[in-house]
Amino acid sequence: MVSELINANPVVYEKKERRARSAPSCADEYTVEPIDQLEIFDHLRDIKDPEHPYSLEELKVITEDAIEVDDSNSYVRVTFTPTVEHCSMATIIGLCLRVKLMRSLPSRYKVDIRIAPGSHATEAAVNKQLNDKERVAAALENPNLVDMVDECLAPTNGLAG
Repeated sequence: MVSELINANPVVYEKKERRARSAPSCADEYTVEPIDQLEIFDHLRDIKDPEHPYSLEELKVITEDAIEVDDSNSYVRVTFTPTVEHCSMATIIGLCLRVKLMRSLPSRYKVDIRIAPGSHATEAAVNKQLNDKERVAAALENPNLVDMVDECLAPTNGLAG
């Protein structure tokens, strides 16, 4: 995807064991089930890094602890940490996180995507881009960006994406 890697040798971490989700307590298909931190993490953990064949979980770009969920107010905040402070892919990673949640969560949710404070050279600018509806909509009209996002979101090795 990229001719010269920004972080040619990233540290790769072991994936966490997947925990079984409890079955819904009510058989009514219309009952709204609360969404929690683990569910959001499960949606995001297998997104592929745009530069490497590793998932965002394996690179510790996202962690379960960096996800906040306020289900009663339909609010989710995901804070991610690029592997290097001058990562040129930070906006793409954030866009992948946003698109995955847009496709996975009910539309009532407000999603806030942020770079971990102090982890990126242009943190404020990237945060502004990732949380501006018009900029996100414009990015998703660019076929090259959409292809890159879809490639990062595509399931691999039989894992659900």
